Amino acid sequence: MLRLSTLFLRTLRDDPADAEVPSHKLLVRAGYVRRVAPGIYSWLPLGLAVLENVERIVREEMNGIGSQEVHFPALIPREIFEESGRWSDYGDLLFRLHDRKDVDYLLAPTHEELFTLLVKGEYSSYKDYPLALYQIQTKYRDEARPRAGILRAREFVMKDSYSFDLSHEGLEKSYRAHRDAYERIFSRMGMTYKIVFAVSGAMGGSASEEFLAPAPSGEDTFVQCTNCDYAANTEAVEIAAPEPHDPQEHAPQEVLDTPDTPTIDTLVTRMAELGRPTTAADTLKNVVLRTHAPGDADWQLLVVGVPGDREVDLKRIGGQLEPVLVEQAGPEDLAKHPELVKGYIGPQRLAEWKIRYLVDPLVVEGSSWVTGANEAGKHAANVVRGRDFAPDGELGAVEIRNGDRCARCGNALEIARGIEMGHVFQLGTKYAETFGLTALGQDGKPVPVTMGSYGVGVTRAVAAIAEQTYDEKGLCWPRAVAPADVHLVATGKDDTVFTAADALADELERSGVRVMYDDRRGVSPGVKFKDAELIGVPTVVIVGKGLADGTVELRDRRTDARRDVPVAGAAEAIRSEIEG
Repeated sequence: MLRLSTLFLRTLRDDPADAEVPSHKLLVRAGYVRRVAPGIYSWLPLGLAVLENVERIVREEMNGIGSQEVHFPALIPREIFEESGRWSDYGDLLFRLHDRKDVDYLLAPTHEELFTLLVKGEYSSYKDYPLALYQIQTKYRDEARPRAGILRAREFVMKDSYSFDLSHEGLEKSYRAHRDAYERIFSRMGMTYKIVFAVSGAMGGSASEEFLAPAPSGEDTFVQCTNCDYAANTEAVEIAAPEPHDPQEHAPQEVLDTPDTPTIDTLVTRMAELGRPTTAADTLKNVVLRTHAPGDADWQLLVVGVPGDREVDLKRIGGQLEPVLVEQAGPEDLAKHPELVKGYIGPQRLAEWKIRYLVDPLVVEGSSWVTGANEAGKHAANVVRGRDFAPDGELGAVEIRNGDRCARCGNALEIARGIEMGHVFQLGTKYAETFGLTALGQDGKPVPVTMGSYGVGVTRAVAAIAEQTYDEKGLCWPRAVAPADVHLVATGKDDTVFTAADALADELERSGVRVMYDDRRGVSPGVKFKDAELIGVPTVVIVGKGLADGTVELRDRRTDARRDVPVAGAAEAIRSEIEG
């Protein structure tokens, strides 16, 4: 039983100065967490109780699909991450340190390498597979801008699990088992969630999906169809493009005199003056970026072509190119390539200059554009993909807009925000090949092991649930994760009130109900009620004035529905409320 008279708890009436989102404000005010440093938090008894309930649900569902729990160290030698390439791939996100012998270590952001090495060291035969292992453990990432309390922290608890199979069919089965388990996990936590297509990024692999908790405060932007069930994060989203057509059906390319037209707007104006009305959507904008691949000494130029009425989304491009870094090219980059005339760049000669050129899928084969002629004051009309230029590939590059068409059904897409709660990957053989993980097959020949990787943000789940369930009064926990089933409040100064409340609390606890009991004396009913609303236990029971009439009051924290029940049957009524 949690007795507020002795519970290590201090509630606050004012929001913390550094809090930006509701979960951060309320978890601090209600005494669940306390800030130690940016992105680093201590968990107080109430917060730890919620966290343990989240862990319990995750553990039960992982055990339920036959995954076995292990636990790895957070401190990992550098050479293990160097072998996988992630010592450099992770860049500044890694916490790196030296021991007293000046040996390099890191604080693990995730544990693919150690899982792979563990299985390699223990298993060697096809008879040992399939296998699934998981852990619930603290991870570390040196976030440049930790924010939103425990939603984006530098130290956090995560469940990461890995499946090991000997065929793609086996991987598909393991992937589906984990995906189904995640649906049960988030449903049991009382969350609303959306499954969206994602990119694998630095994790590698093929199939990748995210579980997002829709919330206005979410850092992740995702896109969902207004008609079908298609949803994807903005890095992975596919939008419908025009149908390609024959490049030869267009008029020949024509160079035009367009002085002082370095922007799309000035170009459109000039085209109208030339008697050739043109919209921004008819122009091809070529944006110069620079990329840096892990292990490369220098940055490389990359030009991306998009319709002129669209903006380039650097985050979307970066997500698809990870672990390669991508950023806007600067004046110093362009100075090394005088052939690229700012404001007048076209795709016609980029291959000749050995500059990589990618286009958004909206720039389809056979499409005709007005674009730069690679000469100051000159643009070209009727520049056709497949006739006048051939890109090195396609890359989703435009910022997604509400109303873009779904690639699946053609209906409108809409943009929403969410919190990433889980991510499932089909890693394939990436890490198995790196570390030489194979199994001896039935024919005596080595069989490559194919892996899946599956993560759940455990500490983040606490904040995400708070974001989805709070109201203007405070937190409103779903019962499965709440620190208690019942918040029993004794009000008034009369000893008979506390005697009756003590007896009810004991009876509830004996029957298996998790009880938080506000047994504080000398604290006004108003303060106790405010604390109960702020703390957010789903059922509130008030022992007070009604005792004179032989009743206690039951309140539903979420709906504020209230009813009086006889003292004699109160425990049974409360249990029915909880079980109902």
